[in-house]
Amino acid sequence: MQRLLVPVDGSENALRAVKYAIGFAQSTSQPAELHLLHVQEPVPSHVHAYFSVSDIEKMGTDAAEKILQPARRLCDEAAVSCITHARVGPIAQTIAACAGELQCNAIIMGTRGMGAIASLIIGSVTAKVIHLASVPVTLVK
Repeated sequence: MQRLLVPVDGSENALRAVKYAIGFAQSTSQPAELHLLHVQEPVPSHVHAYFSVSDIEKMGTDAAEKILQPARRLCDEAAVSCITHARVGPIAQTIAACAGELQCNAIIMGTRGMGAIASLIIGSVTAKVIHLASVPVTLVK
């Protein structure tokens, strides 16, 4: 079975990557399963002074569900199997680690379309994932 990890951040670029992954899943001769992943940065420690741990977890869960819902809907409409995941951690490292944990064959992710110079200066999640991942990474612009 093909397992494809698709990071989802709520952007149009991420939804284009989901659509691409759906097309890939539908065109392959092997059964395919999409793993839709939303990663949130850890909450800064000063926030804990204002909210309880359970409140912070609930806000994170609610936000992840809201972000994952449109991607899940696209998969459901296309009758492509998908599983959603929400994690907290450094984004690029968490994406690469999840690909390994979930035994994914590839990562398909959207990109903002930054030029090479901007990516070098700013650094991007996409570039970090490419360097950290142990599976092929397909970028969808």
